[in-house]
Amino acid sequence: MLLFSALVAGSFSLGSMVANDIAPAALNGVRFLLAAVLVGAIAFGTRGVPAGSFSAPWRYLLLGGLFGAYFVLMFEGLKTAPPVSAAAVFTLVPMMAALVAWFLLRQVTTPRMALALSIGGAGAVWVIFRGEVGALLRFEVGRGEAIYFVGCISHAIYTPLVRKLNRGESATVFTFGTLVGGMIVVGGYGLPDILATDWPALPGMVWVTLIYTAVFASAMTVVLLQFATLRLPSAKVMAYTYLTPTWVIVWEMALGNGAPGPIVLGGVALTAIALLLLLRDDSIVRSTG
Repeated sequence: MLLFSALVAGSFSLGSMVANDIAPAALNGVRFLLAAVLVGAIAFGTRGVPAGSFSAPWRYLLLGGLFGAYFVLMFEGLKTAPPVSAAAVFTLVPMMAALVAWFLLRQVTTPRMALALSIGGAGAVWVIFRGEVGALLRFEVGRGEAIYFVGCISHAIYTPLVRKLNRGESATVFTFGTLVGGMIVVGGYGLPDILATDWPALPGMVWVTLIYTAVFASAMTVVLLQFATLRLPSAKVMAYTYLTPTWVIVWEMALGNGAPGPIVLGGVALTAIALLLLLRDDSIVRSTG
């Protein structure tokens, strides 16, 4: 999950640089195709795909659709939302995932985890509203942040559903099925944009972003996320997202885009504190089922 947060962060910085150069559905439709081919080759080339792995294919369409909706709305939001602000919105996912996990899996959040999630949520709100109390009271949320928040709801539902819908498939095989499902859903939805895109004329950075998001921010992160989700409570898995704003700042500085102001950094610090609280608690969730 530590590697997951670093790889995810890269898609915020790169995505914001190309979000207005290509339709989100077109980029993500092709991205899911490339990622599915890559993970499928790994799955079939290593341990193979056992018979019955694709029983109840609706599972993969549902998971792929949720994951695809998250990515499409992310790139739509990055058209106007700064990368650090979008990453802050992403840190609200653990709180939402904990709520969904209670409904689906009856995973109970302990007081310590509730405190950590509250601190992390406060840090996210701090960054989203740029530390301005007046903006918070007026609830001045940017259009990009609002669009991306809807995508994060999809991600929060997706995480506990992985555990609920998995029927013993390995992380690689289950990832392959999810990516194929995402390719079908997003590719079908974005087909008009895919056909309308002048692919040879796209800027080089779009291709860099496409390859990065397909290989690292899709194939690898889905494997990492599903590997962790099958072994950890959903809310603890998503707790690592609190590192994402910090990683985005590192990416932004590495790409020469500068760092946010000290007020924003205060909110980022709160998200880091939330992560530390969660990592120190080795039994943060117990099941009532």
